[in-house]
Amino acid sequence: MTEPCFIAAIGDAGPGSVVEISGAEGHHAAAVRRIGAGESVLVTDGAGSAVRGPAVEIGKNVVRVRVVDRLSSPARTHRWIAVQALTKGPRADLAVETLTELGVDEIIAWQASRSISRWSPDKRDKGLAKWRATAREATKQSRRFTVPQITFATSIQVAGRIGAADAAFVLHESATAPIRRADLPASGDVILIVGPEGGISPDELQTFTDAGGHPVRVADAVLRASTAPVVGLAQLQALASI
Repeated sequence: MTEPCFIAAIGDAGPGSVVEISGAEGHHAAAVRRIGAGESVLVTDGAGSAVRGPAVEIGKNVVRVRVVDRLSSPARTHRWIAVQALTKGPRADLAVETLTELGVDEIIAWQASRSISRWSPDKRDKGLAKWRATAREATKQSRRFTVPQITFATSIQVAGRIGAADAAFVLHESATAPIRRADLPASGDVILIVGPEGGISPDELQTFTDAGGHPVRVADAVLRASTAPVVGLAQLQALASI
């Protein structure tokens, strides 16, 4: 049976130490997941480290775990960044969830010109909070030790990120180069840009290519905005492992 995973502060706890899952996370562990005494659990700080051990004390909203092993995320050659255009409804949540499961390091919520969903300044914090909550839950579900960063950017800001990256790929239906043959650097920051359901506008495409982005196709068919980033990232990761 797969060990349940929770996010909590673990500091530099090592074997023999006791860490505490408290607050809302502790309530979830004790009252919702009903962790039992002696049950082995994973506790991650969400920043690359984790501990494993049995639950030794359980209260109403707290679970204490005696550390048996300390773990850390394996070193990786690439930092994966997905620029996801805002979409309406559950598709955005699906994209954030599956990108997190695949191991993305950062997801940038992009206000594209053709995005039906619009995040006004007063809605932005709420939108980012929802994406962050989705990423946090997906991190635990996938037993990752790092919660991806969730940020926001305009088209000009995305162009700036492209210029600072080691490689950037723009998914576009008019592109002829397949992403599976992308010229991927041996290491560094790699950005994948996905437009909204209405597509990336000509002006946005020009801005991104001028900044150094490479237009690519992810498939022969046109994929939904929630599917394309997952397929694209998986193909880039496959290239990186060759």
